[in-house]
Amino acid sequence: MSQSIDGGLPAESGTSLRARIQAFGGFLTAMVIPNVGAFIAWGLLTALFIPTGWLPNEDLAEPVEPMITYVLPLLLAFTGGKLVHGHRGGVAGAVGTIGLIVGADIPMFLGAMIMGPLSAWLIKQVDRVLAPRIRSGFEMVVNNFTLGFLGLGLIVATYRVIGPVISALNDQLLRGINALVDTGALPLLSLLNEPAKVLFLNNVIDQGIYYPLGLQVAADEGKSIFFMVASNPGPGLGLLLAFWLFGHNRVIRDSAPGAIIIHFLGGIHEIYFPYVLMKPSTIIAMIAGGASGIATFMAFGVGLTAGPSPGSIFAYLALTPPGDHVGVIAGVLVAAAVSFVITAAILKLGSNADDDESGLEEHTERSRAMKAEGSAVLTGAMGGSGSDAGASDVRRIVFACDAGMGSSAMGASAFGKRLRQAGRDDITVTHAAIESVPSDADLVVVHQDLARRAKAARPDVEIVTIQSYLGDPALDTLNDRLTERTTSDADQ
Repeated sequence: MSQSIDGGLPAESGTSLRARIQAFGGFLTAMVIPNVGAFIAWGLLTALFIPTGWLPNEDLAEPVEPMITYVLPLLLAFTGGKLVHGHRGGVAGAVGTIGLIVGADIPMFLGAMIMGPLSAWLIKQVDRVLAPRIRSGFEMVVNNFTLGFLGLGLIVATYRVIGPVISALNDQLLRGINALVDTGALPLLSLLNEPAKVLFLNNVIDQGIYYPLGLQVAADEGKSIFFMVASNPGPGLGLLLAFWLFGHNRVIRDSAPGAIIIHFLGGIHEIYFPYVLMKPSTIIAMIAGGASGIATFMAFGVGLTAGPSPGSIFAYLALTPPGDHVGVIAGVLVAAAVSFVITAAILKLGSNADDDESGLEEHTERSRAMKAEGSAVLTGAMGGSGSDAGASDVRRIVFACDAGMGSSAMGASAFGKRLRQAGRDDITVTHAAIESVPSDADLVVVHQDLARRAKAARPDVEIVTIQSYLGDPALDTLNDRLTERTTSDADQ
C-alpha cells in the first residue's frame, strides 16, 4: 500500500552484527556505484588500446595510467566525502587523498575509500564547532580558509604518515589474496562469497576488497580474476534453471524464467536470493558452482579489465580482454552447470513443504527485511530527520533503493513508460541510491522496508512506499493521481 511517511514506522530492534556489516557495505556501495561508469571507461580503454589490447595504440593508451593513478581514486574520495558532508566534504575528501596518491607506488583505491570519508568527517567537526561562532558576513572567508588549512594538514599528514601505513596494510592484503592464487586455493573464497551474497553482505566483499585489489592488478597486467570471484552470474543461472525445471509447483516454475532474465542478462543477482532462503540447502549448490567457476577461470588464466557492475553476462563479455573469451564463457557455463545439477538433486530429493507460493513470498519478504536492516543502521549513522513536504507540482520522481541500480532502475523505467503513455511527458522519472537522491526531486518512491532510511536522507520530500517495484497497487494509485491531473488540465 502507498503511504507518505509521517513517523508511523515500526521501532528498530536490536542491531545485529550482520546488519552493521551490511550497513558498512551499503556505504561502500554508495561510494563506488556512482563512479562505475568511469571504471568501465578505464577498463574499455585498457582492453582496446594497451599493447595487448584489441586495437593497440600508444597514443590512445596514454590516459590509462593517469586515470587509474589519479582520476579514479579521487572520484572515490570525492564521492565518499560527499556522502558524509555534502560537496564541501567531497572537496575535503579529494584534497585529503592526494597526498596518499603522490606518495604511493600503487593505485591508492583502498586509501581513497578511507581518507575520503575521514577527511569529510574532520571538516564536518570543524564546521560544527565554528558555525555558531562566525560573525555575519564572514561565512565565506571562514569556510574557505578552514577547508584550506585542513586540506593542507591532510596533504602533509597523508604523504608523510598515513600514506605509508595504508600502503603497508594494502600490501599485506594483496599478499594474502595472491597467496590464495599461487596455492590454487582461490576457489575456497566461494565459502565466504556465496553465503555473504544471500545475506546482503556482498557489497562489503566486492566494493571493499575485490574491487580495489582487482584494479591494482589490472593496472599492471591489464586484467584481474578478482573482478570475477564474487560476480560470476553462472551459479545463480544454474539455480534458477533448476527451480524452473524441477520446482514443485507452477508458481515457482512460472516465476523462474523472469528471474533468469533479470539475473543473467540484467545482472541483478539479488533476484535469486529468496530462492536460496526458501531452500537453504541450495547454498551448497551456490558454493560449489562459484568454486568451480573460479577454478575454471584460473585454469584458463583469464580475467576482466574492470569490475562488471551490474554482474550481467553482457558486462562480462564487454570487459573481457582479447583471447580470454573462451575461458570466461567456460567459467560461467561450468558454474551454471554445477549449480544446476546440485540444485536439481536437492529439489528432487528434498521436502517440498516450503516450496509453494506462500513460501516464495515469505522468503522474498525475508530477503528484503535483511537488506533493510542494514539500511536502517546506515541511516542512523548518517543521521537526519524531519517532516514530509507534499508534492503540489510533481516534476521529478526518483525511485530509490540501496545501490540506485537493479530494482529501482526497473521500477523507474516501467513507471516512466506508464506516465509517457498517459501523456505526462513533463514528469521525469529516474533512479538513485537513497543517499544520492537529487535535491530537485519532488517525490521519492521506495520499498516500505527502506522508508525510514529514505526519510532520514530526504526529510523535505514526499515519500511514497511500495511493496514491489513492479506491479504494485501503490504505483497504480500514484499513476492515477498524476494522470488525473492531466485529464483535469485538458478539460479546462
